[in-house]
Amino acid sequence: MAIKHMAACAALALAMVGAPLDTAARKPIPIQALSEMPAIQSVSMSADGRNIVAVLGKPGTEEFETLLASWDLQNLDKGPTITASNERMKFVTAYGLKSGRIFVVARQEWTGELAGCGEGKTSGATKTFVWKAYLTDTAHKDFAEAFADNTRKLGVSEQTQRCFELAGTARLVHALPLEPHKVVVAQIDQLSFQDRYYLYDLRNGEMQLLFRASARKAPGLFNPRTGELLTQSQLEPVGGEFEQRILIRNPESGEFEVHEPLTRRLSERYTLEFVGRDEASGKYYVLTDLFSDKIQAHMYDPVARKFDEEPLLAHPEFSISRLIFGTHPEDFNQVLGFTVAAMVPETVWVDPGLSAIHEGLKRAFPGQTVSILSMAQGRKRILFATESPRHPTAYHLLVEGNRVVKLGQERSGIDPSDIGEQRWVTYKARDGMEIPAILDLPAGWTKEHGPVPAIIHPHGGPWARDFGGWDTTGWVPFLTSRGYAVLRPQYRGSSGLGRKLWLAGDAEWGQKMQDDKDDGAAWLVKEGIADPNRIAIFGYSYGGFAAAAATVRPNGPYRCAISGAPVTDLARLGVSWSDSRVQRILQGRTIKGMDPMRHTDKASIPVLLFVGDRDVRTPAFHARDFYAAVKDKVPAKFELIPDLPHSLPWYPRHHKAMLGLIERFLMEDCGFDKEG
Repeated sequence: MAIKHMAACAALALAMVGAPLDTAARKPIPIQALSEMPAIQSVSMSADGRNIVAVLGKPGTEEFETLLASWDLQNLDKGPTITASNERMKFVTAYGLKSGRIFVVARQEWTGELAGCGEGKTSGATKTFVWKAYLTDTAHKDFAEAFADNTRKLGVSEQTQRCFELAGTARLVHALPLEPHKVVVAQIDQLSFQDRYYLYDLRNGEMQLLFRASARKAPGLFNPRTGELLTQSQLEPVGGEFEQRILIRNPESGEFEVHEPLTRRLSERYTLEFVGRDEASGKYYVLTDLFSDKIQAHMYDPVARKFDEEPLLAHPEFSISRLIFGTHPEDFNQVLGFTVAAMVPETVWVDPGLSAIHEGLKRAFPGQTVSILSMAQGRKRILFATESPRHPTAYHLLVEGNRVVKLGQERSGIDPSDIGEQRWVTYKARDGMEIPAILDLPAGWTKEHGPVPAIIHPHGGPWARDFGGWDTTGWVPFLTSRGYAVLRPQYRGSSGLGRKLWLAGDAEWGQKMQDDKDDGAAWLVKEGIADPNRIAIFGYSYGGFAAAAATVRPNGPYRCAISGAPVTDLARLGVSWSDSRVQRILQGRTIKGMDPMRHTDKASIPVLLFVGDRDVRTPAFHARDFYAAVKDKVPAKFELIPDLPHSLPWYPRHHKAMLGLIERFLMEDCGFDKEG
């Protein structure tokens, strides 16, 4: 079978390879091309392999207009069934379940009093979005709120009931691929405000209780065959802080037992993610950094209560981010591959057949990353995606190993030759710490062309990291196609790149975390990439904080700063940035350092601040107050963008507004249209 797949895909590769890519720079990518609704996104195949679903973008609109699409894989040539969003709720994501059912999430603009229900003001009206999950069928005949408990509860106030009506009460947790009609869902108990987990029958809505969560108890791994809960975590106060305990179900007694080798203080911030269980040995697959700086895959024996001596999988430079298990009877629960969290995540297929298919597809799409997303039983149909820094994500279906059907591409009108090279680099910070970064260069640039204007572009979070490939915000290709080099430092405090780098950011906001960005600018100059007189900093969310901090830090390397959706006042930063109570407890202790609002008298470079009026993650007062404090000291601009939320997806008019602001500010206020 493997040889046949390899031969078929090799032939496919020969048929699809095109002319070599011309890397010469030609023209800036138009704002319009980076602002249109993504033509296709949120693509998935149902667990039974019978359908594909996606969210399509309505072309030619300034608003967020989407459509739900579903393909019958038994009659693919017929094309998709398409249903438009209604006037209020707009489809955002879709997921193919089974039993002919589709799970859809939609959102709508909403303004009103939340009274503590979700992110926003506790009193007075909040401009925000509300989200709802729906179930429908492949014909899109009926949309009902997904897994919801709509019965009126005694003791629940009308205001609380309204809160649940706005925000929804349930979500999908596990698809249980071998169960023909059942899934695991979570539903919020309207009396306790805690999740309950159920086995849900898609045919009739019947539910079986699996687990009751609490403020200190959360579920871990569910059995992918049956939905039975296998592990759970528990927080216990010990010595003035919390201890996180992992409990594992004893298969003989059915009771959950604490395993001391897995117990750690929460403040130590170790990763312990149970991702599967080997049915033959009873051992668990665990992604953890208990034994190394990077996350490795280990096997844990619950009987011996210890890890195997050697890791199952490890990488010298990057973490192991995922194990891929079979979901069909012929390969169920077998490890088929794993993903390394490199600059662009790399999947290694240990299954010979899938490895051959993957290699064939990579030859068919040279220079692009090929990601196998899901497959039907017998691998007769395989859903995969392709992308690169130069190519927006596209979705395809491989049929019978020898025919590729393109379902669509997120964005059209992008000429790959207008986008330059992307590299993973490292440089030393002033204290010697190695800082990894992603460097994007203008198309066709070499050192012989001389230094160019450059942008230091820190990511949000800060407990996050950047990945390479196509930038869904459009910011990086927008800038490089206009001749800027863009450096994205993975500064200390970034997560996913090792414990040493992550922990080094604690209480260093605006201090050593900021040094890392400034030292990245110095490295660009030293390498002959950046013109030292034409460097700017542009960031969003935490990156917006970094840009505000750069505005008031003395002797910085920047000519100007662009601060999107920033936090500028650490003293007023709340604890609502995450749904995870654990993260709020941990991260809240680390947000210390140089507070830009306490140093506005030191502002020394022009600054542009922008934020959305529906942003409840970093409310507008942060940007507005900072602007008011510095506008008489430096050239400053503030823009409140109507209906913009904090996170993607954004409207086409939002992308246009942000890109236009950035372009005009760099050229007119920062003076990048002038040499030196």
